[in-house]
Amino acid sequence: MTPGTDKRIGFLSFGHWQPIAGSQVRTARDALVQSVELAVAAEELGLDGAFVRVHHFARQLASPFPLLAAMAARTSRIEVGTGVVDMRYENPLYMAEEAAATDLLSGGRLQLGVSRGSPETALRGSEAFGYVPPEGSSDADLAREKTALFLAAVRGATVVDADPGMTGGTRGRLAVQPQSPGLADRVWWGAGTRATGEWAARQGMNLMSSTLLVEDTGVPFDELQAEQIARFRAAWAEAGWDREPRVSVSRSVVPVVTDLDRAYFGERSGEDQVGLLEGVRARFGKSYVGEPDQLAEELAKDAAVREADTLLLTVPNMLGVEYNAALLENVARHVAPAIGWVPAGSR
Repeated sequence: MTPGTDKRIGFLSFGHWQPIAGSQVRTARDALVQSVELAVAAEELGLDGAFVRVHHFARQLASPFPLLAAMAARTSRIEVGTGVVDMRYENPLYMAEEAAATDLLSGGRLQLGVSRGSPETALRGSEAFGYVPPEGSSDADLAREKTALFLAAVRGATVVDADPGMTGGTRGRLAVQPQSPGLADRVWWGAGTRATGEWAARQGMNLMSSTLLVEDTGVPFDELQAEQIARFRAAWAEAGWDREPRVSVSRSVVPVVTDLDRAYFGERSGEDQVGLLEGVRARFGKSYVGEPDQLAEELAKDAAVREADTLLLTVPNMLGVEYNAALLENVARHVAPAIGWVPAGSR
């Protein structure tokens, strides 16, 4: 994917809510309702996606399917999705039912990002939900096993024996219902390493490159992500899947246009950050903050943004819908054309 080709842009909200000074999102209801309102605003701007992050035991968005269905009910075109669902917490078959129902209600617009999950405030939070990795296996193993069952279910595999006493003596196997054709092609894996990107390709999932990579080779974050994307695509081709995969990256992009922007975010883009995450050296991407022309030039040089077909803009959701809609409009008008994006209605 290079500038000048079809590029999709959406927002990614972490859904924070706190009753603190300056917050426009003070309650859980505020976070949910405003997420829907921002999806409506994004669609009106011609953006392509409205994505939400899922976190448990935190003042953030935790149960995505009612929210995504509400977003879909208020919109008609924009993709609705997650970035990402922590599979350690999920019942795969129930999740398959909820995902299919949401996709059917949306008219096939669900883009479902899943993963092993990220560091969280809860200690062994998924165990509190009743999910404990079998002896000798890890959280990552548990998440992958659940993902395999979920994928099988949304692909229509039979997962349980029929009861002849309830089927007039007919024997056989049953699939979960409802089924939503095409949903399986719209499942993404949130990959934090190059190796997990390759694993996702072998499973037939799209790639949602993480906002941080839990490895550091000394190269800039965007180049490390670009390598991950290249390895994902090579593994996809080797696996022989019969469709083209999608790839997304996330960036914080804040054009400084008003005095309010300047007061909140200052003037200059940041730099990559390197640190330890769960004992592993990790590399975090920088934030893009500055004058629109400067950001357009910088973003066009971002190696991973060039390679991905989808850019998710992380938004400071606690500043409210009005502020974030204006931020998205400024990105769409002044920055996004530099990476090959045009509004959905103009394609």
